[in-house]
Amino acid sequence: MRARRAARLLAAVATAALCAFGLTAPASADTADTPPPGANNWSCKPDAAHPQPVVLVNGTFKTSYENWLTLSPALVNAGYCVFSFGYGGLETAPIPDSAAELRDFVDAVLGATGAKKVDIVGHSQGGMMPRYYVKFLGGATKVDDLVGIVPSNHGTTNPLALAAGATVCPSCADQTAGSDFLAKLNSDPETPTGPDYTAIATRNDEVVVPYTSAFLDGPASRVTNVLLQDRCPLDTTEHDQAPKSPLVEQWVLNALQRNGPADPAFEPRCVSTG
Repeated sequence: MRARRAARLLAAVATAALCAFGLTAPASADTADTPPPGANNWSCKPDAAHPQPVVLVNGTFKTSYENWLTLSPALVNAGYCVFSFGYGGLETAPIPDSAAELRDFVDAVLGATGAKKVDIVGHSQGGMMPRYYVKFLGGATKVDDLVGIVPSNHGTTNPLALAAGATVCPSCADQTAGSDFLAKLNSDPETPTGPDYTAIATRNDEVVVPYTSAFLDGPASRVTNVLLQDRCPLDTTEHDQAPKSPLVEQWVLNALQRNGPADPAFEPRCVSTG
């Protein structure tokens, strides 16, 4: 009961913060421990066509259930074993602490599935935080693809991130452009050898500001930066909508289904949640 009350309190704080950002409220605390559809089948075994299980990492103030309500079943239907987890007290803990939780979760997934590596798909903080795991906590040998959906790779200049960080959200302070955390994370090499990196951004991002903060430096053989509007100029996807966008789904599958990161020449169907 105490954990449930704490989750409800964090959800209330998250609602206020998200409203300030102009985003939708997080799912109910009652779903805080509920995996999204299709995820966390611990008896799932990867096949030869989908050798890496996919670990979904949700964004700040979000439950995994709400964040991955559409992408999780889409990945399962495509043949992947899919896993998700909640971390960092609705993702508000210092990011190095959350990265350690990710390390332990990945080890559990590898142990259950017998796979040698995982693919990670993350939204916002969840697209950036795994880079700390890769760079500093041994993840470079355990991650095949890292796909960030509007990831906060270089932080945000949105002043509300700093305000939230000063009160209830240490991870928000970490995600503020120019933070000590980001200086360490993005020190050379920004994209260490190991995974292939795909960063997906939208011009309509109102949280990761500027939207180009999502992009990563690195060789084209291992790093692809995707701007949705380069292929689909009329796409209206915003930050909060991105994990549910059919257009984003196509880019994610392209990255996971090929050797290397997403194909920069990929031509998706221009559809959007609008």
